[in-house]
Amino acid sequence: MSVKFAVLGHGVVGSGVVELFYKNRKSIEKRAGTEMDIKYILDLRDFPDSPYKDKFTKDFNDILNDDEVTAVAECMGGVEPAFTFVKACLEKGKSVSTSNKELVAEKGDILLAAAKANNCNFFFEASVGGAIPIIRPLHRCLAANDIDKVAGILNGTTNFILTKMYNDNMSFADALALAQKLGYAEKNPTADVEGHDACRKICIISSLVFGKHIYPSSVFTKGISEIDLADVAAADILGHAIKLVASVRRLDDGRILPAVMPMLVPHENIMAGVNDVFNAVLVYGDGIDQAMFYGRGAGKLPTASAVMGDVIEAVKHKVTVFSQTWTSSDDNSFVAPVNELCTKWYFRVPADCESVAEGAYTDENGISFITEENLSFDEAAAKAEKLNALAFLPVLD
Repeated sequence: MSVKFAVLGHGVVGSGVVELFYKNRKSIEKRAGTEMDIKYILDLRDFPDSPYKDKFTKDFNDILNDDEVTAVAECMGGVEPAFTFVKACLEKGKSVSTSNKELVAEKGDILLAAAKANNCNFFFEASVGGAIPIIRPLHRCLAANDIDKVAGILNGTTNFILTKMYNDNMSFADALALAQKLGYAEKNPTADVEGHDACRKICIISSLVFGKHIYPSSVFTKGISEIDLADVAAADILGHAIKLVASVRRLDDGRILPAVMPMLVPHENIMAGVNDVFNAVLVYGDGIDQAMFYGRGAGKLPTASAVMGDVIEAVKHKVTVFSQTWTSSDDNSFVAPVNELCTKWYFRVPADCESVAEGAYTDENGISFITEENLSFDEAAAKAEKLNALAFLPVLD
């Protein structure tokens, strides 16, 4: 008997799912252990030239009310109507696989509970890191570990921009324009360059690792739009690379501290060498010490690959996978504020700053900077104000 599934949305990712399924159908069916086919593709647009034009529908109820459809790939993006559609599918016992990081970050706890209540699954491997397998390893392969920290480069657009600034001496504005020209950045790049995309992803990772839903509003988020070529050059002199790092760590009192911000990453840290549109995630556990996951973090087929991997999982699992879950949380008292982040800091200061005489370094281009150990975020901000610093950035420990 052939298993039927549906695809919600036929944009970049949704069309990639359809393309990848039919391209690799035989191997996908072998891994799923059953014959499979796409019965519906939901989209409000018309695709008269598509070889799959007979599968398109504009009515979500066609999918919802068809008992033959047992799995759904949600590739629409945004919170609504995706949330309404996904919740309705789960309540009908249809497993859902999604690439929608905004949906998972905002509504993951509700959708996981709906899946559990109806003996089906809500999978979201594609919502973090594109083709990089990170969600399933966190709750399965690394399940024997006590994980106390995760840090990663989770946005390919910002990593591409920073790579161009470092390798080609491009300004932020020129590097962003090139990213847009190459299709790596949207016309409105705010979600990427201001860190919102990475924030959603670290919320998902944090929720899974630490077991409680963490909302984006609880996470300090700062992007890379204020990074100057002078900072990139100074970081290199110090033996570091600047990366937009999304991280979460467990503090000594059991609370967690998630944050997204540009950081100086030491050259000896493997993450410093992750360039262009690639992503990387470092997981720190008591059994593994460190494990790194690396690959393309976005793109049509890489993301479609992760979605289809989840669809295969959904077809194979007839009951809910309980290890991939977290609980709702009415308060965020378990989330520590960013002012409790304590690390080494870099300050870029005016060349005529009095602190230059107190040990600041001035390079051959007139860039003056100092570093200081073990300051909290608030202490670093106060010092930056006192120094009239042009920039201050934490160092990844």
